[in-house]
Amino acid sequence: MADGAARRLPLKFQIGARTLATIPRRLVCVSFSLDAVLAATPPILPPLPGDADGYLVTSLPATMLAGLDRHGLLAFVRQRYVRYHVDLAAGEAAWLAGLSGSARSGIKRKAKKLAAANGGALDIRRYHDAAAFADFHPLARAVSATTYQEKLLGSGLPDDVASVRHSESLAGEDRLRAWLAFIAGVPVAYLCCTADGKSLCYTYVGHDPAHNELSPGAVLQVEAMRDLFADGRFARFDFTEGEGQHKRQFSTGGTACVDVLLLRPTLGNRATVAALRGFDSAIALAKRAATHPALTKLAKKIRR
Repeated sequence: MADGAARRLPLKFQIGARTLATIPRRLVCVSFSLDAVLAATPPILPPLPGDADGYLVTSLPATMLAGLDRHGLLAFVRQRYVRYHVDLAAGEAAWLAGLSGSARSGIKRKAKKLAAANGGALDIRRYHDAAAFADFHPLARAVSATTYQEKLLGSGLPDDVASVRHSESLAGEDRLRAWLAFIAGVPVAYLCCTADGKSLCYTYVGHDPAHNELSPGAVLQVEAMRDLFADGRFARFDFTEGEGQHKRQFSTGGTACVDVLLLRPTLGNRATVAALRGFDSAIALAKRAATHPALTKLAKKIRR
């Protein structure tokens, strides 16, 4: 779950995809895999290096929060979410049956629309070994460069030499699956997934926003799931940290999780926690206020 090394990470004051400010801290990252989440494995924090400000524990099952050994550090829950997954062992038929009627009809409608834009048939290509990944990467990078994941979140498909070699290594070990969706021979959506234990992770994903109306990302996700059900290589598909409508829609299960920041109790870190807590509380209050009927009505008038 962690290599024990501290990394310089920005603690973000963020609204949606927009980062307003950051406070840098050197943190040891302890990340729970889906296997560990489902097994409810108690966290064991590695020794804290002398140059580290603390830990960032991600995907900690919420039921374990009270029993977390905080080592005398300041503790602050930065994020709460459900970590969604798909049970691949259940099979495609059971997965489809578990979706809502509107979701199933939406899948058919979107696939038909994307196929029509491509001359009547879907063009989904699979890349599941090291040689195929060499073909996949430059095509997927072209798509990634257009996406909000890369432009706003900095989480596009990496193109540095170390990352590419690591992905090639994973592909050579049968621990990578990748897909591209094409329209008229041009890639418009990509999905690159890496293995973590018995799970295949939703690692890098994106689609060209110029084709939003065709929902290429959603269609590609469904076709990838069908491949994985037929493949039989993995037990689960892991949607990883964070929530989203497509994750809720396509999942077969989920676990309530938290991301916890543990910092040394210095004056500067106390001020940092207070600032983060105040900012997060203000954003939560603003979101609740925005749902008030009067404000919703006002917003609609402004948009007109």
